[in-house]
Amino acid sequence: MMLAAIDIGSNAVRLLIMEAVTAKDGEVSYTKQNFLRVPLRLGSDVFNGGVITKPKVSDLTDTMKAFALLMRLHRVSHYKACATSAMRDARNRGEVVAGVERESGLTVEVISGDEEARLLYDALKAASGDEQKPCLFIDVGGGSTEISLFAGQQMRFRRSFDIGTIRMMQGTVSPKEMDEMKKFVESRAAGDLKAVGTGGNIRKLHALARLKRSQPLSLEVLKDFLASMEGLTVEQRMARHHLRPDRADVILPALQIYVSLMHWGGIAEIYVPKIGLANGIITSLYLQYGTEPSS
Repeated sequence: MMLAAIDIGSNAVRLLIMEAVTAKDGEVSYTKQNFLRVPLRLGSDVFNGGVITKPKVSDLTDTMKAFALLMRLHRVSHYKACATSAMRDARNRGEVVAGVERESGLTVEVISGDEEARLLYDALKAASGDEQKPCLFIDVGGGSTEISLFAGQQMRFRRSFDIGTIRMMQGTVSPKEMDEMKKFVESRAAGDLKAVGTGGNIRKLHALARLKRSQPLSLEVLKDFLASMEGLTVEQRMARHHLRPDRADVILPALQIYVSLMHWGGIAEIYVPKIGLANGIITSLYLQYGTEPSS
C-alpha cells in the first residue's frame, strides 16, 4: 500500500511517500519511496502581517501541484495533507486552502496544535516500542513547539505552544507564552525522563555532533553549540557547519528552545530519531486504511 503525507509547516512544506507492507504476523514495515522538502517560509508572512501573501500562495500552489504529480507517478492510494501553525494563524487561510485545493486537486486540512502533537506522538510511539522510562517528546517547528509525555505505553499529557524558530527570529514570541511553557515543563515534565527530539534542526545538530544514530545529544553539547553559534553570523554558520541558508538562520533559535526545555525539565540527554509529523500522518493513514485488501 502506497501512502503519502504532506506537512505544510511554517518553515517548509514536505512530501513523504512510503510503502507499507503487512507481514503474516501483522507486523508493519515502511519503506521510503520519496521525500521532498521545499523551504517556503509561510511563517515569515503570517507571524508579521497575519496573512499569506500572493507570492507565497503562488509558490505553495505550484509545490502542491508538483506533489500531486509525484503522488500519481508513485501510485499513491491514500494521502493526507496537514497544515500547521502558520496556516492556523493566517487570517486568509480559508481562501488560501480553497485556492490550493482548486488548483492542485489535493485536500488540505488545517490541524490544531493538539492534533499536531497527537500525530507526532503516534509516530514516535510506533517507532519507540516498549519503553519503561517515561519519554518527553519535543518537536520544535517554525511556528510552534509540541511537548508530549509518553509513559507506560500511554499518553500522559501533550501541549502545543506558539513558540517556534521563525517566531523567535521575528521577535513575535509572547513573553507570557514563553513563561507558560517554562512553568508547564517545570511542573509537569521534571524528573527522571528520557527526552526525544524531532525536527530538522535537532537532526542536523545530531549530525554535526558526529554521533551514531542510537547515541543521544547531551545538554552540555547543545550548550556548546549554542555558545559557538551565538557569536556567528548566518553566513559564518553556513561556512563553518556546511548549512543551507534556510537552516543556518533557524538553527540558533531552535538551540535556544531545546536548551531551555532540557534545563527546565532537568534533562541531561536527548535522543534524536529520524521521525517527524509526516511519519505520524503516514501512521494514521495506515491505521485508517491498512486493513483494506491489496489491489
